[in-house]
Amino acid sequence: ILDLMVSTSVLLFILSWLIPLIAILVKLESRGPIFFRQLRSGKNDKPFFCLKFRSMRMNDAADQVSATRDDPRITRIGRFLRKSSLDEFPQFINILKGDMGIIGPRPERPIFVNEIAEVMPFYETRHVMKPGLTGWAQVNYSYGDSIEDSLIKLQYDLYYIKHRSIFLDIDIIIKTISTVLFYRGQ
Repeated sequence: ILDLMVSTSVLLFILSWLIPLIAILVKLESRGPIFFRQLRSGKNDKPFFCLKFRSMRMNDAADQVSATRDDPRITRIGRFLRKSSLDEFPQFINILKGDMGIIGPRPERPIFVNEIAEVMPFYETRHVMKPGLTGWAQVNYSYGDSIEDSLIKLQYDLYYIKHRSIFLDIDIIIKTISTVLFYRGQ
C-alpha cells in the first residue's frame, strides 16, 4: 500500500512536471528516446523492463557494458541526472506497476545475475522480494561493479532481507533522501 501511495504521489506531484522538463533537456543534448528501458530480474527472477531517464548517448553497448563513473557515453545532462539520482525517478512507474518496491535489493540485468550467481552462492536469494528503488546496500556502499563490490552489496541485501522492518525502512529512506539532497549519487 505504501509503494502505491508514494509512487502515485510522486507521479502526480513531481513526475507530471519533471518528465517534460527533463525530456526537453535530454532531447536538446542528444538524439534518441527520453527513457532508457533495460531488462532486469525481479522477484522470483521474473524479468521486467526497468525505466530510467536516458543519461547516455545512443550506443550499441548499453546492455552489454556497465557504465563507469567517467564513462564518455554519458551526456552533460546525463551526468547531472546521475549525480542527483533524477535518472532513477521513472522507476516510480515500475513501482506503480508492481515490478518494484520503494525499498529492496536493486534490480540487476539477467545476464549479470547468471554470471554472478555462478561464482557467488546465495546471490539469487535477493530475488525472494521485489527489487527496490533504493536499498540497504545503496545507502551503505558506494558505486562499484566488480565481483568484490557485488559480494559486499549482496551481504547488505541479505542483511536487509533477514532484518527488514519499518524502522530499517525509515533509516533507508532518510539516508536515501540525504544522498539525493547532497548529490552523493554516481
